[in-house]
Parts: sequence; structure tokens; C-alpha cells
Amino acid sequence: MARLIKSSGEVIPNVDISSLKKMQDLVQGYIEFVYLNEKLLVVNEEGLIMNLPLNEQATEIAGHPIVGDAIECGISEVK
Repeated sequence: MARLIKSSGEVIPNVDISSLKKMQDLVQGYIEFVYLNEKLLVVNEEGLIMNLPLNEQATEIAGHPIVGDAIECGISEVK
């Protein structure tokens, strides 16, 4: 199940990602997919432009800097 990793360090399990609008609401803007092995992160596409704070947990998962809130989920969960 998808979980929201907030840049504050808070993790919210079992978030609803059943529509584009719901994913956009969770990351507060247009979305971008960061593909990992069998998972992906859904992040704010304009996070760097918007100067969003570094998300340390998502950065560790991705292996490169991620800013703003991020959704971690399985690839098959996104339709």
C-alpha cells in the first residue's frame, strides 16, 4: 500500500492514490515519477523551482536528492 513520506519526517501509511488528483493533492502540485527497482516515488515535479525542503527519507530511498513530500508505492499501484 502507498505511503506518504513528508519532508518533515512524518510517514502516513495507506494513502489513497486512486486518481491523478489525489496524488497531486498529496505532493501539492504536478507529479513526476521516480522509478526505483520495483517501487516508485511520486514527487512534486516543480519541487526544486518551488524551493521545497529536502526530504531526507525519500532522498535515502532514491539515492539522490528529493524535495517536498513524496509518495512511495509499488509500480503496479499506479494506474
